Amino acid sequence: MKKRYLVILLIVLSIVSLFIGVRDISPLDIFSMNEEQAQTMWLVRFPRLVSILIAGVSMSICGMIMQQLTRNKFVSPTTAGTMDSARLGILVSLILFSSATPLQQMLVAFAFALAGTFIFMQILERIKFKNTIFIPLVGLMFGNIVSSITTFFAYRHDLIQNMSAWLQGNFATIIKGNYELLYISIPGLILAYLFANRFTVAGMGEEFSVNLGLNYRRVVNLGLIIVALITSVVVLTVGMIPFLGLIIPNIVTIYRGDNLRDNLPYTALLGAIFVLACDILGRLIIYPYEIVIGLMVGVIGSAIFLYLLLRRKSYGF
Repeated sequence: MKKRYLVILLIVLSIVSLFIGVRDISPLDIFSMNEEQAQTMWLVRFPRLVSILIAGVSMSICGMIMQQLTRNKFVSPTTAGTMDSARLGILVSLILFSSATPLQQMLVAFAFALAGTFIFMQILERIKFKNTIFIPLVGLMFGNIVSSITTFFAYRHDLIQNMSAWLQGNFATIIKGNYELLYISIPGLILAYLFANRFTVAGMGEEFSVNLGLNYRRVVNLGLIIVALITSVVVLTVGMIPFLGLIIPNIVTIYRGDNLRDNLPYTALLGAIFVLACDILGRLIIYPYEIVIGLMVGVIGSAIFLYLLLRRKSYGF
């Protein structure tokens, strides 16, 4: 896992992504595009590429932070109820604030995602049997409860079709003007890098962290706030991308170890590459139609997740 190879692969896939679509645009046309081709490139394909990169980087790093803070390699926004809580927040904003702007919807989703993540952490503190597999199963059950509540109220208020838009991630609807909210996650990523060493220390346990002079609760709360903020932004803008924050940090950890600060660039690069590759594959399988990214990542990610579960002892999980 060499960084320069990941960068080269990311650049190649990014270029390929820009020239895949129903409207035929070749690399040779880049300097002589007509107005229709230029609009397709700059209003649709370039925003789509940017949103793929930001979403892939953001959710992968969120997963790494959660795994570090919970000291469990199978915890992520998908298996901790964070995504489901954000979706519930979006539903509440649709019901109570029907004229809310995307930013206001994001704030409501952020509040619910943060509350759901804190509830999951409180559940962890009360669990005595902290088996590697048992904890994410508890998170999945908690997420399913939240999801059931969301579905119930969506049916009651005739919003089930609106909520289905956030059930699966989809980059097909990304155009210029409706993806810029993703830029909010960038300050969160910068904070994650600045506090990476503290997150690493916090992942060693409360007693160890306090002995080193670290304010354990403050660092954990900051990490959860970053995760909730980024997750709510991605869910609101792109939709739910399952297993991304689970499998990418695990793959990086297998090859790079557990130093969070050193692993962040690799996690960001590999996360972006994985989502980009899944998106390209989804556009090619049934061309000129496409398979939504949530389904592609879900199928491939669940297979990798099962493999990691079966091989967890070999990798020391």
